Parts: sequence; structure tokens; C-alpha cells
Amino acid sequence: MTTDEAMTTHGAMTTHGSPPAGDTGALRAAGVPDAELGRIVAEQADPLLFATVSGAHLYGFPSRDSDIDLRGVHLLPVEALVGLREPEETRTRMWDTDGLEMDLVTHDLRKFGRLLLRRNGYVLEQLLSPLVVHTTDAHAELAALAPGVLTPHHAHHYRGFANTQWRLFDRTRELKPLLYTFRALLTGIFLMRTGEVQAHLPTLLGELEAPSYLPELIAAKAEAEHGAADVGHARVADDIEALHAVLDAAQEGSALPDAPTVHDALHDLVVRLRLKG
Repeated sequence: MTTDEAMTTHGAMTTHGSPPAGDTGALRAAGVPDAELGRIVAEQADPLLFATVSGAHLYGFPSRDSDIDLRGVHLLPVEALVGLREPEETRTRMWDTDGLEMDLVTHDLRKFGRLLLRRNGYVLEQLLSPLVVHTTDAHAELAALAPGVLTPHHAHHYRGFANTQWRLFDRTRELKPLLYTFRALLTGIFLMRTGEVQAHLPTLLGELEAPSYLPELIAAKAEAEHGAADVGHARVADDIEALHAVLDAAQEGSALPDAPTVHDALHDLVVRLRLKG
């Protein structure tokens, strides 16, 4: 997936606390292969404020052949923004290394800040991911502001993502889009109820009511990235519809503020980091 997109166990995340430094142990525990990620970060044209792993490794159901979704924020120099040329606000690169597919997407800090203010769950999950490849003090400052961008309207992001993945599952009957559907709905429900971002599906299953067959589907996907879902379509359709209703109710009852509360603080941070270079 791309976007225009205090640490706990099992790849979980929270909006509280500063991001940890790069932790090869956490990456390894999440099933992230050793792919010289630090070298990839160092090779980027402009400095990265952070780089984390997203996608199936973050969500808790990677397969043996899952690609590595590396996400981050780069910092363009001032001259790149004030001249006549269009700035590279988003950089995307995909390649294979030793049979492993790599997917790198970074946004310039200003664009990332704007996405944070637009109920974008992708960038929140990337910012707060405990699967940290590279971090800085600026990463910690951004993460500290994350609670102030949360609103009930983030439910729209997770509802929309779930709908897109459900349509894909309807066509393919593969495990991957089905698990993405459940993960999105449960993350949205948890966020609306607690004000915390939790993207790790196995952790969510311990916190919320969910279909009992999901652990079996997670185990099955570990064996094959594009394996078929061995569960009745009518059954999962009913369960997905029920979770949509739960998300609707959670959004209605959410105590989150109606609009971000850190717009000015985020603006000041972008300006300060830009001028500092």
C-alpha cells in the first residue's frame, strides 16, 4: 500500500511515548527479514527523519514471501521548495533484492504533516509503528503530537479501507484482503473507543470481540501470501457487516475531539525543522 500514506509487545503501537531507536530484535520478532534496511535509509537523497516497517509485518500476519513495506519522512532543503522546480514531496521505489520485494515510500515533512491532519490512518500507523528502522529526535516530536490529530472522522478512513479490501476479497477469495478487512475495522473500533492506534491484528483479537476463526486464518496466511480463505463467504460477510455496525456505534460514541488540536504546533515544528535543515 502507498499513501498520498510507549512500545508494547507483538508489534503493537500506542499514541503515548516516544518512538524507540531502531530495534533489530523487534524487527526480527515481527518476521522482517534482514534486508540491510539501515543501508537503504543511508542511501536516500535527503535525510530521513524516520523510517519504519508497515504493511503485513506491522499488522501481525506476514507470510514467508511478504514484501517489506518501508515508510518514512524525508526533509527537503529550503531551496527545493522556493525555486521553480516542483519538489519531490513523495518518493516511491520498488525493487527486488535476493528474491525479496522491497517497497519504499517517503513523504516530505510538510506533506506528511498535512496528511496527518487529514484523518489519514496510514501515516499515523507509519509514524507510530514500533518496527523502527531509523529514528531521530524529530520522529519523537512528531509522535508526541499524534494524539492531537485524532478525531472521530478517522473512522471514515478505516471504513473506506475495509470496503476496498472487502471488494478485493469478493473477487479473489484470498486470505490477504480478508485479513486486511478485519484488521481495518478492528483498528477503527479500537481507536474510536480508546483514542489509541493499534494496528496489530493478534493484539486486537485480545482486546475486542472478533470472529473465533481469525487466528486460524492468520496462521494459514503465514504459509502463503496469496492463499485462499478456507471459510464460508456468507459467514464472513455477516461478520464484516456486524463489525461495520460496531464501528459506526463506536464513532458515534467517541470522546475524541471533532477536529485536530495541534495544527499550530505541527506547523511550528515543520517550520523549525525545515529552517534547521
